[in-house]
Amino acid sequence: MGSIEQTAELLLCLSPAEVANLKEGINFVRNKSTGKDYILYKSKSLLRACKNMCKHQGGLFIKDIEDLDGRSVRCTKHNWKLDVSTMKYINPPGSFCQDELVVEESKENELLLLELNPPNPWDSEPRSPEDLAFGEVQITYLTHACMDLKLGDKRMVFDPWLTGPAFARGWWLLHEPPSDWLERLCQADLIYISHMHSDHLSYPTLKKLAGRRPDIPIYVGKTERPVFWNLNQSGVQLTNINVVPFGIWQQVDKNLRFMILMDGIHPEMDTCIIVEYKGHKILNTVDCTRPNGGRLPMKVDLMMSDFAGGASGFPMTFSGGKFTEEWKAQFIKTERKKLLNYKARLVKDLQPRIYCPFAGYFVESHPSDKYIKETNIKNDPDELNNLIKKNSDVLTWTPRPGATLDLGRMLKDPTDSKGIIEPPEGTKIYKDSWDFGPYLKILNAAVGDEIFRHSSWIKEYFTWAGFKDYNLVVRMIETDEDFSPFPGGYDYLVDFLDLSFPKERPSREHPFEEIRSRVDVIRHVVKNGLLWDDLYIGFQTRLQRDPDIYHHLFWNHFQIKLPLTPPDWKSFLMYCG
Repeated sequence: MGSIEQTAELLLCLSPAEVANLKEGINFVRNKSTGKDYILYKSKSLLRACKNMCKHQGGLFIKDIEDLDGRSVRCTKHNWKLDVSTMKYINPPGSFCQDELVVEESKENELLLLELNPPNPWDSEPRSPEDLAFGEVQITYLTHACMDLKLGDKRMVFDPWLTGPAFARGWWLLHEPPSDWLERLCQADLIYISHMHSDHLSYPTLKKLAGRRPDIPIYVGKTERPVFWNLNQSGVQLTNINVVPFGIWQQVDKNLRFMILMDGIHPEMDTCIIVEYKGHKILNTVDCTRPNGGRLPMKVDLMMSDFAGGASGFPMTFSGGKFTEEWKAQFIKTERKKLLNYKARLVKDLQPRIYCPFAGYFVESHPSDKYIKETNIKNDPDELNNLIKKNSDVLTWTPRPGATLDLGRMLKDPTDSKGIIEPPEGTKIYKDSWDFGPYLKILNAAVGDEIFRHSSWIKEYFTWAGFKDYNLVVRMIETDEDFSPFPGGYDYLVDFLDLSFPKERPSREHPFEEIRSRVDVIRHVVKNGLLWDDLYIGFQTRLQRDPDIYHHLFWNHFQIKLPLTPPDWKSFLMYCG
């Protein structure tokens, strides 16, 4: 096929001191070791970068003395002008867009400029769109991020979370999936799972599927942490998991192919996908924050993305200092509005024919999480769609479970009443009951586990976790449902500078964080070597920190970088015994 796996090349690294010296507006920077020049544009909410090279004939850009806004540069060859805030050429107007570099921040607070190669892998072996018959391509929404795609005589399903909770017991399905969801999954020719978060990789759902079709082909991207890292532990028997490289077309049949792309440049976990049938592209960016480093195909036939916000414990689970209820409410309101505007701008820039907001339809329905449910306000998909329609000609679709979009009909005539078939009158849209019992029983089973009779489990667990040499002291408190100390539960300190477990906080200056965790969830996570997303994204903690600093290295380690196999508790108990 001649395609090559997409890679990322580091072009420039700016130290924290150099980053601090960047001024608002245009900055000319040079990589001293390579002699290559770059332009960085900085504003309050934006950081953009490109090579200092004119697209016309490769001339060098300099400051444009006629520019009063401080946003444009001028080419020394033919006076072409580039607005670096938009990366569009303004002289001659409407001519080119400058190829943008990916800007990332490293864990050491350096600023990295990276170039994707190839930047637009979907352009390899292009295909012209063919006419679609009515009914040939149909997209049915099931729930949350799960879509059932009929593509000719093939069926493909995205991210099946159709039963049970996600993130331990914090998220539950908002929408009632169609009653035939399991049959639909069993009939699929292939399933795409975007990443390892449990609202996309749902082991309760896959367990039901594996009971009927263990050999169903499942495709995932080649992420640094394997999507199915916990498959053996889960007990789910799936035998046909395919890990594919980024940026390469995967041919399903003569008309159908798909390509998985990375999120940002360090593909630790998130991915997105382009599905192409007879030259018609469907783009699903799922939960990616910077899908493919911000470079995406324009004018696809259908684009779908997340929209809702609220997929984090911040700020709802925090208290102390500035974290008053008023501050939290204002922060959430502001952040949701920013996300809404960002999504609307992205859709306007990419100009898909149709846009569908999805992957945000969850609810904190357990009675113990009433506070989170009331505080964690999500974006309204109709509000986003109205914003998009106000600023562009893009068609929008707010999906309801069981609703089907006929792509051929919609492309031919967006007013066709059969373009979108809604579920029958009286179909249940929203769930009003959840089967909490069996899932809470699994979590509760960990509370009385023999491991926790021995206080030395604490040292065993954090040694296994492998995070140290970082100046942070954490107080871990096991709690009941209401985050009050659990009777007979553990309350202990961990000093991550030397990975010790002192009785009192050390006398040296140190950042401090207090993490209260529901005992059933923290013990389930510890026993099974699970990631702390269940605690943090699942709203199963209450946090205080002094000073008010986000410790990225700490949280990133416990949310993404824990060992792939759980602690050896069997040996631990033999040693204790």
